[in-house]
Amino acid sequence: GGLSTELERRGADISTHLWSAKLLIDNPSLIEDTHLAYFESGADVAITASYQASQHGFSKINVSPEETNNLLRSSVSLARSAATRSRAGRSAEAQGRPLLVAASVGCYGASLADGSEYRGEYTLS
Repeated sequence: GGLSTELERRGADISTHLWSAKLLIDNPSLIEDTHLAYFESGADVAITASYQASQHGFSKINVSPEETNNLLRSSVSLARSAATRSRAGRSAEAQGRPLLVAASVGCYGASLADGSEYRGEYTLS
């Protein structure tokens, strides 16, 4: 997606099974700054860095379910903060423009990080 592409362009390593969601731990300010750049460029909606985020995925790097839930909430907070920062620097007229946040929620196959969401082949036990 556009967010991950821009994060990678800015030097982020998104090659892990968590893709850009790993940055929720490693570099949340990069996520927020990238959302801000999109808003400053005229975007109306920020899509959270959470497509690949799941309790299953984060457990592979020893992140607890509780902390995973906090990271998912953080993905929304970062986008909201970027919207607030963008509004603060705008004219009164532009401040009235709604800046929205959409949660990116991957399908079950995305949490497997093996391409299942593209093939439709899920290994279930």
